[in-house]
Amino acid sequence: MTFTIVCGLKLINPMLLKVNLRHLEEHGQQLKGELPVEDLDLGVNDELIHPQKPLAYKILVELLHDALLVTGSLSVSLDCECSRCLKKFKYHLKLPDWTVHLPLEGEDKVAIDNDCVDLTPFIREDILLNFPQHPLCKTDCAGLKKASKASQAKDRDHEKSAVWAQLDKLKLK
Repeated sequence: MTFTIVCGLKLINPMLLKVNLRHLEEHGQQLKGELPVEDLDLGVNDELIHPQKPLAYKILVELLHDALLVTGSLSVSLDCECSRCLKKFKYHLKLPDWTVHLPLEGEDKVAIDNDCVDLTPFIREDILLNFPQHPLCKTDCAGLKKASKASQAKDRDHEKSAVWAQLDKLKLK
């Protein structure tokens, strides 16, 4: 796992993206690095999308009076299969203007553990919400190639003869 610490902010657990509120009291902190896809715990059950590469992030975390404001960019490369032709391809999911507002007070407040807030669940949610619904290798993908008309006609004739063969076996008296 690669991560960079900028402006003296120390990540509490490098496997999770946690920030210490005390380090944010004087000024915002810039974070840049990669988070292994396993640590995001995406729980992807889609047969066509396979996240394998780490998530790259470059974010600024600022402490407002009663909230955290996190802005920056997120990107991750996904191994996908086209939903039309099943061809494998890479999909680059990019959130260049990612922003999240996390209240520290009130009923919607984020969980604070030892003066730390874990940003990982919010990153996970926005990554999952931006997954392609029906991944396509290209927008004009025609899908799987259809069988020739001659082959289709031959298959229909074979099916019809099989039905007649079954009827010929019937003994009606």
